[in-house]
Amino acid sequence: MAGITTPDEKHDGDSKGGNTNGDATENTNEVQINGHVEDMEINGTDDSGSEDKSSDDSAPDSPKSPDSPTMPEKADNAAEQENKEDEEKKDQELVLIQDTGFIVKLSAPGIESFELPVSSMELVQEIHQVLMDREDTCHRTCFSLQLDGTTLDNFAELKTIEGLEEGSHIKVVEEPYTVREARIHVRHVRDLLKSVDPADAYNGVDCNSLSFLNTITAGDILDIFWYSEKKKSTPSSIDCTPPEYIMPSASNRPLTPLHPAVKELKGPTCLKVLTYSGWNPPPGNRRMHGDLLYLYVVTLEDKKYHVTASTRGFYLNQSTEDEFNPKAAQPKYLSHSLIDLLNLISPAFKKNFSTMLKKRSQKHPFERVPTPYQVYSWMAPHPDHVIDYIRAEDAFSTRLGYEEHIPGQTRDWNEEIQTTRELSRKNLPERLIRERAIFKVHSDFVAAATRGAVAVIDGNVMAINPGEDAKMQMFIWNNIFFSLGFDVKDHYKDFGGDAAAYYAPGSDLQGVKAYFGIDPENLYTLGTVVIDYRGYRVTAQSIIPGILEREQEQSVVYGSVDFGKTVVTHEKYKELLQKTAQQLKIRPHKVLNNKGEEIELFSSIECKGIIGNDQRHYVLDLLRTFPPDVNYLPVDDDELSKEVRDQGFPKSHKHKLACLRQELIEAFVENRYVAFVRHAAFQFQQLQQAKQNKVIEVDSKEPETLLEKKTLEIKSTEELINGQHDCNKKDNSDANALATEEAKKIVETLTGTDNQTFEESTRDIVKKAAKAVGSLSETEFTMTFNPDVFQPHVQHADPESKIFKMEKQLVKDAAEFLLLHQIPTLVNDCLDHTSSPIDGLTLSEAMHNRGINMRYLGKVADIFSKYSTVSYVYSIAVGELICRAAKRIFKTYMQGVDLVNLSSAITHFLNCYLGSYPTPHAQVTTEEIPSRTAKRKSKKRNKHSVVFSVENSEWLSETPKTLWKKIVDEVDEYYSYTLECDSVDNAIEKYGLQRVSLMRAFCRSVGIQVLLREYHLDIRNKQIFYEEDIVNVYPIVKHLHPKATDAYHFFTSGQSKIQQGLLREGYELISEALNLLNNVYGAMHPEISACLRLLARLNYIMGDYGEALSYQQRAVLMSERVLGIDHPNTITEYTHLALYCFANNQVSSSLRLMYRARYLAILCHGENHPDVALIDSNIGLILHAVEEYELSLKFLEHTLQLNVRYFGAKSLKVAMSYHLVARTHSCRGDFRAALQSEKEAYAIYKQTLGEDHDRTKESSECLKHLTQQAVVFQKKMNEIYKGDKNITFPPIQIQTPSLSSVLDTLNVINGIVFVQISPDDIERFRQEMSKRGTSTGNKSEAKITEITDVKSEHAECCVHKEKTETCTEKCIKTDDLQIKLDNGPATPLINGDASHDSTLTEVAVTDG
Repeated sequence: MAGITTPDEKHDGDSKGGNTNGDATENTNEVQINGHVEDMEINGTDDSGSEDKSSDDSAPDSPKSPDSPTMPEKADNAAEQENKEDEEKKDQELVLIQDTGFIVKLSAPGIESFELPVSSMELVQEIHQVLMDREDTCHRTCFSLQLDGTTLDNFAELKTIEGLEEGSHIKVVEEPYTVREARIHVRHVRDLLKSVDPADAYNGVDCNSLSFLNTITAGDILDIFWYSEKKKSTPSSIDCTPPEYIMPSASNRPLTPLHPAVKELKGPTCLKVLTYSGWNPPPGNRRMHGDLLYLYVVTLEDKKYHVTASTRGFYLNQSTEDEFNPKAAQPKYLSHSLIDLLNLISPAFKKNFSTMLKKRSQKHPFERVPTPYQVYSWMAPHPDHVIDYIRAEDAFSTRLGYEEHIPGQTRDWNEEIQTTRELSRKNLPERLIRERAIFKVHSDFVAAATRGAVAVIDGNVMAINPGEDAKMQMFIWNNIFFSLGFDVKDHYKDFGGDAAAYYAPGSDLQGVKAYFGIDPENLYTLGTVVIDYRGYRVTAQSIIPGILEREQEQSVVYGSVDFGKTVVTHEKYKELLQKTAQQLKIRPHKVLNNKGEEIELFSSIECKGIIGNDQRHYVLDLLRTFPPDVNYLPVDDDELSKEVRDQGFPKSHKHKLACLRQELIEAFVENRYVAFVRHAAFQFQQLQQAKQNKVIEVDSKEPETLLEKKTLEIKSTEELINGQHDCNKKDNSDANALATEEAKKIVETLTGTDNQTFEESTRDIVKKAAKAVGSLSETEFTMTFNPDVFQPHVQHADPESKIFKMEKQLVKDAAEFLLLHQIPTLVNDCLDHTSSPIDGLTLSEAMHNRGINMRYLGKVADIFSKYSTVSYVYSIAVGELICRAAKRIFKTYMQGVDLVNLSSAITHFLNCYLGSYPTPHAQVTTEEIPSRTAKRKSKKRNKHSVVFSVENSEWLSETPKTLWKKIVDEVDEYYSYTLECDSVDNAIEKYGLQRVSLMRAFCRSVGIQVLLREYHLDIRNKQIFYEEDIVNVYPIVKHLHPKATDAYHFFTSGQSKIQQGLLREGYELISEALNLLNNVYGAMHPEISACLRLLARLNYIMGDYGEALSYQQRAVLMSERVLGIDHPNTITEYTHLALYCFANNQVSSSLRLMYRARYLAILCHGENHPDVALIDSNIGLILHAVEEYELSLKFLEHTLQLNVRYFGAKSLKVAMSYHLVARTHSCRGDFRAALQSEKEAYAIYKQTLGEDHDRTKESSECLKHLTQQAVVFQKKMNEIYKGDKNITFPPIQIQTPSLSSVLDTLNVINGIVFVQISPDDIERFRQEMSKRGTSTGNKSEAKITEITDVKSEHAECCVHKEKTETCTEKCIKTDDLQIKLDNGPATPLINGDASHDSTLTEVAVTDG
């Protein structure tokens, strides 16, 4: 470990991951693990995985994993009994890891002593961190902590310190400064002075990012909550008028509300100047008086001071600008802290600094903690560039890594990355230390690589081969190797040249992710980051020790450097790669080298093995880890099946490196495994029947025909996409799942007997089943893929053999599975609303989760275009096609644009892309356009810099017409989709897009930051953008994401407990997962935010609304910080928080949050989206609750309109909308309209649920009541018309809704169902199921499926929104809850959108 983290770097690291809360009470829990007894090896760690994986199919390495190489081994009963006991033991031992918390007393000079809760697992360092964050001690940096006169070691855990116990008194003792400590102090003071300024977040530095939650709720909602709890009152006046732009059908889409109240975010100015003085460094004679460095300060009163930093502290000296006089000025103020000195000399500083500290302390800790990776904003206000000499010094010092924190040289990234992987992982504490170290080093490496890539493209780094052409140059900076995405030395000449070279780094990164994910021992991959910046793609890699000293050809001991001409191998690599090949489903295969020798490979031929000088075995160039995608390769037509050819494949592509995704391979193998198991089980049942009937000859034809039918069935179900909902789909899938489970049980028993003939016949069964599903082995289920098939440059050892043909067939089958199964599945999921993408990003994620590459986006869009109920997904898909094509064009457009003209070029491109003005003018003065002669001269001059290699002035001639022609051609060529538009206006009209969404998507995908102002995007008579509208360009970074494995196991255990109805136990396990996530990732991470969301939802379900609010507030803040303020996840988080605010009687906050969610949603995709319908019905209901009926009606009518469009006029969602509209009309006193709406609702309920259903009866009652009211009202009106003056109106019975009844309705429309089951019922239910289980030999208990956010009519009752999501990341994206009893299909009790079963009583969840 010593090689990795020096104490000082750790000091820096802890500020990221350690305790950053000044707020002592939240501190210990929040960012610190609730650890474990020291030596206790948690049996719930690795084993928790195995115990819980068996109960949760979603675990990634669940036992039924299809790559288990053979039929299950013979199981004998004794072993089974033992396993059972083991499992019971584990169940008892899956205890929550606990550590002891206690309170210590701290006293610091100049302030009163205070108490601080700490945990025995914390380091002393974390108390340091708390003190540097607290308002009254934040100005100290150079101090030690002492207990009874003994100085505490910064890196000791509190539990190891003798005498430290409840109530111990720790003293803060000021220590003498060194030069390093003095510099850290000055840096800390400068950071404090700008701690409330959002400039760093907009500039994208130091992992700062934006958050607007507290601006939107006008303060911390928890403060409001506690205040109203104390007063037991709700705020009397509620302002709930929605802003004009979020009203339904408002055409205006303003951009400034995206960053509300930016002006107010800035803090007060405290000093004019604080910088290092020109008198530095102190001369020798002054160093012997303890002078460390000199500072120059100009206060707000315009007084100029020179300050000496000495070992004892800071004081004023008598120097001036022209004369050096280091003697102390009179009166002599000596302060240990620079802040104290400034307070003494400047009253304005004292006043403003305390104001600034107050403002800082009002910020939630989550608004201040750095994020693990930099998040950029695509809009920024006008940069307010103030003078800051320390920033200036940073920019021009050689600040490569974290010099001010690390003694010695720059960091050896490769050594750190590999050493952290080698750390021990035997027990939980060790694994946590290892995963935390891996994550910390990785996030630091990503930051350094990004900074380096930007420096390379900006021309600030010298190439290591300066004599070569600019495109071929390579760079080393800060121990990281950088190469550009161009085809160097015709390396990719046969694969598509520059197009292949641009695609390869991304593909290589996928390979690195795959190897990193299986975490092999003794096999190492390089730290890899891919950065796109200003049109260039840069690959950053850590450097293999010794590789720069020798030619690559000498270094490679495994694989091929020249695409298969020479191929070498190495025994150690064979041994290491054999293990990984099995996990990654790569087939070992033999190829020939140019000497005709057979070489066995366990990877693709391009994969290279290099042994570094550190004797580690590295693998690199993993771009073809997975098999090729034959749908996009130049193969003979007859190679592909008819179904695939009918869809227009194979298609030509810009490069020949197209590979299938890992997710697809896993889904395909799983699909085949299920088919294999069912087939074998069917045959086995036939055999059993034959034996029972004493029939000697089994008719051999029948299984054969079934075999054919089965293989066909795999295809036919895949080809079909139903426009309408298949109402039995859910039932079928449940039945299928059960059948498969049964089949697996049968298969397990297949090899269970010793009877010779029986064994032969079972072998025969396995053989037939294996043949039926295309297994590569006759005796077992084997699905592995040869990545080198269909590669003309590879010479295979035996290309005519039967097995090689089978390998080719398997790769073709996988590509066919993508087309005929995965794409239809995606479309079906959108049709039944289990998945509803919000923007291009979420659509891409949904495709990738099912293993569909983005090159199929044209195909996907084409299928979506045929179904009107998913027209919104079609619009999103077309928008994404346009955005991706524009991004490709922009990339080449930007290359070689002179830096002088960079903002003009970007402006011009945006005007051509988004504007309707036919001739936008590029703002370039004539002198700036290089002439031909200058161009020739400059060729030589600019050889050293990538960016100026070719002065590209072609961009000047671009017009909207030419650009849109290029976009249409690019979409056609790359995605095989024909866009029927030749301008932005046509595209918007034809495909229902909006300019603001196109602008947002484009800026986010290419890294442009535009000025925060209102753009008149629809203007036709002049251009939209001007040069000063481009604020900045930032890099787009791709990298892998290290995982927290133990947290994942706890999380899945918690989920399965929730499934069994044990909400409390599940809650505790998930809280523990949160602690582990905090321990690995620090305070900020997308997975932590998803975990917080689930805990909030569980608290809500269990009736603790206050806790739900607290967790969800943190989830929103974190989502804004780590994903972005307008990320789709942030929108979801806002809607959840709004609901919990309403439950806590914070109605105005709730409305503001809903308005924000609606604004962000319409910015992403416009109003035509089912999610907007949900948001609108929430807004409508809350407005209804505060008696704003006119406003409420607008939102509810809009909901109705959208629900009819997306769910069909007879859907139960539509019935619910009609009912809500009727309720609002009746409250307005418009009984006729109310009657009309309620009739519609009644008709749908009656038709769908039948007359006896509760819903139909309620609706019928409502109709009677409304009819009665309408009659009374009409009578009186008639009498008035007749002129009867003495009419008195009887009071019309309009019931104003109570908040609790509105909350119930809100729960219903948001898909939250409370089911009230007493503990006795659960116990009875469990006993009943276990009886049933023992009688059928089925060990799996029926589960009370947990609770999901049900968006659809056919809600999936599984934790995942998408069934294929098995990775931690997705697993943790779980939303929320729906409960189902018994093994039958779920009947979600929501918006009424399920075929309600009248036998299932509608009930509500309480703690029981």
